[in-house]
Amino acid sequence: MNDAFLLSECHCPGVRVSELECRSSDGFPIRGWLLEPVGRPGRREFVVGHGYGGIAVPDFDLPCPDAAYLVPCFRGLCRSARPPISSDPFWHVLHNIHLRDRYILGGCVEDIWTGVSDLVQLHEQLLGRIGYMGISFGGGIGALALPWEPRIVRGHLNVPTFGHQPLRLQLPTTGSGSAVQDFARRHAHVVETLAYYDAAVAAGYIRQPMHLALAQFDPAVAPAGQFAVYNALPGYKELFVLTAGHFDHPECAAENRALLSELKSFFGCDEPGIPPSVQPLPP
Repeated sequence: MNDAFLLSECHCPGVRVSELECRSSDGFPIRGWLLEPVGRPGRREFVVGHGYGGIAVPDFDLPCPDAAYLVPCFRGLCRSARPPISSDPFWHVLHNIHLRDRYILGGCVEDIWTGVSDLVQLHEQLLGRIGYMGISFGGGIGALALPWEPRIVRGHLNVPTFGHQPLRLQLPTTGSGSAVQDFARRHAHVVETLAYYDAAVAAGYIRQPMHLALAQFDPAVAPAGQFAVYNALPGYKELFVLTAGHFDHPECAAENRALLSELKSFFGCDEPGIPPSVQPLPP
């Protein structure tokens, strides 16, 4: 990987897990994990984006057993924490919000792009077989990254945030969204920055086939913003409706199993590689 080295290595059944460090834009050190199948070559690759709750260990409940998964910790968060960026979501989401071209979300988008470059450098033969999966924060960042990352051929977003910023500033919310609302009430000019980091606006430029899991109820990411991302997608898209997001409920385990089954189909996990397209879109 680009400027990467293995920090340590451990084994899980059927999966080799390597802790790694690589360099993103501006030389920012990004740490995370690389998951690879043991005893057989990978037939596809994914970048996996985590939520604002952070990630202590990688998730092994993933759709394609023959894939390599790059799981980076976004800059300033988890293993990629670095002063003066706060790892607390309430403050992280406000880092450089007054500077449109230096807002922290833009750097996190670049972390996805450099992650794809690292995967290509590792397994050049799998170019054209790279997917993206992101949840919550990672879902919103993925929506912002995908329009300008053609090396990712399919994407899945789970309860994505940053959709329809005007609504996000108005609708009841907890978590990092409430921090942005409080800040915007005192500093109205930040809406100029947020207009450039709207996942629903960005979704209108996504050309890849997409699968979205969206919640009917979500205290942390207003459902209207989530569905705004889905509604803006111009091409092939699939929708999985969740009872709730960021909220435990009795149907949660069953819904997660059903969602995983849909993702296996969407990403063609029984096929040699990720299906590149379903219906062509004009450039």
